[in-house]
Amino acid sequence: MNKIKKILPGSIAEEMEIESGDILLSINNKKVVDIIDLMYLTNDEFIVVEIQKKEGEIWELEIDKEFDEVLGIEFENPIIDDATRCSNNCVFCFIDQLPPNMRSTLYFKDDDSRLSFLQGNFVTLTNLNEDKFKRIIEYRISPINVSVHTTNPELRVKMLGNRFAGNIMERLEKLTSNGIVVNAQIVLCPGYNDGDELSRTLGELITLGGNLQSVAIVPIGLTKHRKGLIEMQGFDDVTSKQVIDIVHPFQEIALKKIGTRFAFLADEFYLLSGVPFPPYEAYEAFIQHEDGVGMIRKLDHEVRAVLASNRYNMGISRRVLILTGVAAYPCLVSLAESVMAVFPKVKIDVVKIENAFFGERITVAGLVTGTDIKKQVLSAEHCDAILLPVSMFRAEEDVMLDDCSITDLETHYHKPVVKVGELGIDFVESILYGGK
Repeated sequence: MNKIKKILPGSIAEEMEIESGDILLSINNKKVVDIIDLMYLTNDEFIVVEIQKKEGEIWELEIDKEFDEVLGIEFENPIIDDATRCSNNCVFCFIDQLPPNMRSTLYFKDDDSRLSFLQGNFVTLTNLNEDKFKRIIEYRISPINVSVHTTNPELRVKMLGNRFAGNIMERLEKLTSNGIVVNAQIVLCPGYNDGDELSRTLGELITLGGNLQSVAIVPIGLTKHRKGLIEMQGFDDVTSKQVIDIVHPFQEIALKKIGTRFAFLADEFYLLSGVPFPPYEAYEAFIQHEDGVGMIRKLDHEVRAVLASNRYNMGISRRVLILTGVAAYPCLVSLAESVMAVFPKVKIDVVKIENAFFGERITVAGLVTGTDIKKQVLSAEHCDAILLPVSMFRAEEDVMLDDCSITDLETHYHKPVVKVGELGIDFVESILYGGK
């Protein structure tokens, strides 16, 4: 049911006296099935909106507005409709590797193109019938993030565990030729889609033209909870270097051929191999930043720019505790030293949290849990605040993967706990002022 949760201040909806608890029935006599319908049907200068008030009365509202002006309503269910459940059986699926007894929502596998458009989720395009696939083109659902993994039809069928998964190049060609912008992802699995298969995939994807604007290559994540699953290998220093040796030459060829490096490696490959990160400019627009591509280089660049601005009181006195995962620990130590060099009265302790919850092979900060923090950080009595990266928390919430909240940690340590944003200015200002 299209029940309205929130009305944005100053919006058309507020002006028309639409309220939270009302129900959106139709727009221009068409039922609104999902959020994409809402966006498509309201993209006009004159619309007729039918609302059922909380008391049951039906209102028909004629609205004149700017072509792309939104109504300003949010729903109890953000996409209005139920999310599409994934029917794949991917060999690398992270959800299959979760421990038991976590909250039920974590076990839901979505493969919904609407969530790709709205929230940046990656979809495989295997869980769409032809009508839904055509709807992406008709409604101009763009950009869309697609989990490609491989363009080899037989290998993709094997990796996704879905006999309909082999037509990925055909579907990508239809999307891009019809003006849909695609960002692709390759979850790289040793012995499956690396080596020559990776070269093949990149070589075929680059032929699709400018609307396939980037490819993120990320390593498989392996937890200790793989009982009953197929045996998989992770990446180490040697195999990570082998991936870099394939992708870097490809980037140079792509840059000369199409004006972009096109394919970008997740930070983990550089951290594992010890190969230095590419320069800031090599990440171009950081299109795949949310997929862990260029996060450390971008943060490092921004922090150093903030420190060079001389915009803060150099006499600030603080002591903070920064918690992170194993992978990012050396980089954060380096950044902390840079901050302390500028602010001599600021003391920063950086602590790496080893992942006992998911297993030691999981080293990214985004999968650190409150359980591990409490077990490994026994005291925080000498600091003014504890800083945690925003990636440790659910989107727009203060809760971690194991349901530990900021309030739980503050109660446990009797100290302010600060969720630090992804920008360099967030990092510096959280150190100087966070928790005050």
